[in-house]
Formats: sequence, structure tokens, C-alpha cells
Amino acid sequence: MTDTTKIMPGRTGFHISGDVLQLSYRLLAALLICVLLSLLTDSFLSLNNILNVLRQASLMFFVAAGLTLVVLTAGLDLSIGANVGLTACLAGTVIHVTGSPTLGVLVGIGVGAAIGLANGIMVTALRIPSFIATYGMLWILQGVAYWYMAGETIHGFPPSFRQLGSGYFLGLPIPVYLLVIFLAVGTILAQRTTWGQEIYAIGANPVAARLSGIPVAARLLLVYTVSGTMAGLASIIFLARLNSAEADIGESLTLPAIASVLIGGTSLFGGVGTVFGTFIGALILTLVLNGMNLLQISASRQPLVTGAIVILAVWLDRMTRRRAF
Repeated sequence: MTDTTKIMPGRTGFHISGDVLQLSYRLLAALLICVLLSLLTDSFLSLNNILNVLRQASLMFFVAAGLTLVVLTAGLDLSIGANVGLTACLAGTVIHVTGSPTLGVLVGIGVGAAIGLANGIMVTALRIPSFIATYGMLWILQGVAYWYMAGETIHGFPPSFRQLGSGYFLGLPIPVYLLVIFLAVGTILAQRTTWGQEIYAIGANPVAARLSGIPVAARLLLVYTVSGTMAGLASIIFLARLNSAEADIGESLTLPAIASVLIGGTSLFGGVGTVFGTFIGALILTLVLNGMNLLQISASRQPLVTGAIVILAVWLDRMTRRRAF
């Protein structure tokens, strides 16, 4: 089980917990990337680019935050990108038909939560491995989205709704404020509540968790529902940002979200990681992608760099954790 706050006196001073060190390493890595990019290109430190990085990192965090909880239980949700795509199309339709952004937001988040709950039922009640269950759900959602949209695009939403994705408040993009809120809530729930500690326990050893009285099935249902809900929220933010919805809107989001979780230090084997680490992972990934764009690196080569960074981050995480513990 993780411990991100414990600082214990030792024989030679203070011993900082391993997870705090891991977050420190990642913050340092993000800082070094910023320094490097500022030296390589003058446009990196421009105000517009910094705000763009914060906005993109926020959007990636919304997709990856719920996924973090799933991975903490040693599970995986491969349907989050397809979830974003379908819910964005449905929410966009509701807004166009009813003229009510509020109703569209509720539909988007509600559909996302229902999809997450369906994933949880397959994993717990039907005992289908999460990889298979969510991979199958990915294809189902994509098929429904393509059938529903029939090649059409929904575009043009009320200015008040578009503020969620492209608006500013006191000079900062509104998604950044949403990021701070959900980052704080996610960190408190995962690190400071009994429910959160039970999630870590399930990921570390589900059998021991069950024997200790933790309602494993109920917690897994809740975790997958939260993941789907966050995907639904992300769909709303993306819809407001892009001002359009089409069937493939979420297809490119799943792998970067998984990369953000892994770069942030969450273990695929469960029981190790933090929501704040995922934010740092999303920030690092966004910085790298932004830097490659500013340096005019070909889009065909960018996946090679991203993949290498994921592998390097996971390897360094394993090496540093062995030394820390």
C-alpha cells in the first residue's frame, strides 16, 4: 500500500517515503524538459504556448485520472477513448436538439458512468479479465458511434458551453481550474479515505483484501464507474474545446492516457501509484509532444519518441523503487 506523506526520523536524519521521492524525480524531469525546450526554441516560453501546454495537460489528465484508479487495482480500462467518442457524440446531439448545454453535460457524464459500470459488471459478476472486457467494450462503443453518426459531424455549440473547453478566467484556461478541483478531490479520496486505502489493498493482494473484509467486488464496480464518469467528463471538455463531434473523436486518447499513468509511476501490477503522479505524467507527455511540434519533428516519428519515453520511465521507476525500498 502506498504512503506518500510519511517522513520518519532515522539514524542519519530523515527518511522520506519512496512515493514522495518518485514524485520528486518526476517533477525534476518535467523541469529539466522545460529548461531543455527553452534552450532549443524561443517559442516554448511564450505565454500562449505555456497556456496551451497547461490546457492540453488538463485534458489528458481528465482521461487518465479515472484510469489511474483502475490500474491501482491491477486492472485496465481500454475503452476510455471509445467512451469519450460515443459520449461526446450523444452529448453533442442532446445540446443541438434541446438547446440545453446543461442537459448535454448530464447526458455525457451519465452515459460515461453507465459504460464504466458495465465494464465493472463484466469484471466482477462475469469474471472476465479487465483487459478482455474493456477491449471488447472498446469495439462495441466504436461500432455504435460509427453507426450512430453515419459519417456525419455535429458542430457549432453555444458560446456559454464552449467556455468549458476554450474559455479563460483571470488569464488561465478554464480546464486548468477543473484540473485543480479534480486533482484535489482524487488525491484526497485515494490517499486520505478508507475507500482509497482499500483500492490500494485490492491492487496489492486481492485475496488478502477479501479475507480482511474489504468488499472487493463493490469497490471494483465503483472504480470502473469512476473511470467511465471521468471519460464522460473528458468528452464534454473535448467537445467544448473542438466545437464539433464525430465518431472517431476519442480514438487517439487511450494510449496517451495509459502512457500518462505509467509515466506518472502507477504500476500495472496494482497497489502502487498516485493520482498526482498521473498529473505529472500527463504534464511530461504533453511537454514532450509540445516540444516535438515546436521543433518541427515529423508526426510519423513522434510515436517512436513517446514509446521510448514510456519504456524508459517504467524502467527507471522500477530501478529507483528497488533502491528506495
